[in-house]
Amino acid sequence: MRKGLTALSPLFVFIGFYLVTSIVAGDFYKIPITVAFMVSSIYAVIVSGGKSLASRINTYSRGAATEQMMLMIWIFVLAGAFANTAKTMGSIDATVALTLSLLPPQMILAGMFLASCFISLSVGTSVGTIAALVPIAVGVADGTGTDVAMMTAIVVGGSFFGDNLSFISDTTIVATQTQGCRLSDKFRVNAFIVIPAALLILVAYIIIGADVAAPQEVPQVEWLKVAPYLVVFIAAVAGMNVMAVLTLGILLTGCIGLFTGSFDFYGWIGSMGDGILSMGELIIVTMMAGGMLELIKQQGGIDFIIRLLTKRVSGKRGAELSIASLVALVDVCTANNTVAILTVGGIAKQIGDRYGVDNKKCASILDTFSCTMQGIIPYGAQMLIAAGLASLNPVAILPHLYYPFTLGIVALLSILLRYPRRYS
Repeated sequence: MRKGLTALSPLFVFIGFYLVTSIVAGDFYKIPITVAFMVSSIYAVIVSGGKSLASRINTYSRGAATEQMMLMIWIFVLAGAFANTAKTMGSIDATVALTLSLLPPQMILAGMFLASCFISLSVGTSVGTIAALVPIAVGVADGTGTDVAMMTAIVVGGSFFGDNLSFISDTTIVATQTQGCRLSDKFRVNAFIVIPAALLILVAYIIIGADVAAPQEVPQVEWLKVAPYLVVFIAAVAGMNVMAVLTLGILLTGCIGLFTGSFDFYGWIGSMGDGILSMGELIIVTMMAGGMLELIKQQGGIDFIIRLLTKRVSGKRGAELSIASLVALVDVCTANNTVAILTVGGIAKQIGDRYGVDNKKCASILDTFSCTMQGIIPYGAQMLIAAGLASLNPVAILPHLYYPFTLGIVALLSILLRYPRRYS
């Protein structure tokens, strides 16, 4: 017991350091996540006894530079380049205009939810969706007399639809890579959980918003600039390799941007560079998490936590519940769903393998429960950004977050009722 706790102590140091310093500072984003991982990584090297310092550092380095880690880093680089060139070229504005132009009368709440779902599915980021749509949602709320907190919560909820399901979402990429499954396979499993939850909320918004008038002014749709997101989505659904999909998206945004005059050749190159740099923190965290977890594994920490979590587990249902609980707990402590999956992905893989959990279902559980918790904690980046753009207190948005709460309930039922059967 004592040896197992010592082996796991770097994880406790990371969570404790990040949580305590953030609470003292009164801001969960004042403490860089990279610093928390650096402190816990140094501690991990120190407490990993029985070997020379050079040997412990080599073990850490091997974990940070595994084939799996390097593949994730490549994907992050390409995803950053694509996302930023698409944004610079005007794809987000064009996609917002398209979704708003499709809003039917008297369905403004449902339409805003659909817009948030589609945009987040296209761009793969809840933060980007919130930044793009919350200012519009606030304007629509003011113009139609709708509660601003309700309209803001609709965008926040819808943003997690794509964060959870998109092929270019950080959480999707990390979940599939840590569990060793294809993005398209995880998408199929996740769709059985996510889409019913989204349809339930869509019906609720249709009923709630039946008396709300639709906006009168809609920006002109630039169809050509929507093309990169549509092509990337279709290619990914078709099963194309994720790196090939992202490369195709980068080339397409470059060609369209040059054709429309959104940027010149050097502007395109610079936009890709900025996008890659924007992924720097995530890349560093990925490598440090890999190194720290390799040391924990070498010291028997992974085996200890598996024994602890599965002591009363007698089958797949219990294993899935333990994985869901673990990723949800870490997300609450770190306020970052990608980091939560990175932190527990290796442990979840071993639990899943031991009890025969389908790796696609395991990836879906990791992604869904981390997004559920991230969507309802008031100190998460998404809630803080939305509250700031809407000039609200994050707590005011919380009661209206119907989709994240529903997603969590449906995901829990999928475990308890062994759904979808094919993957359970």
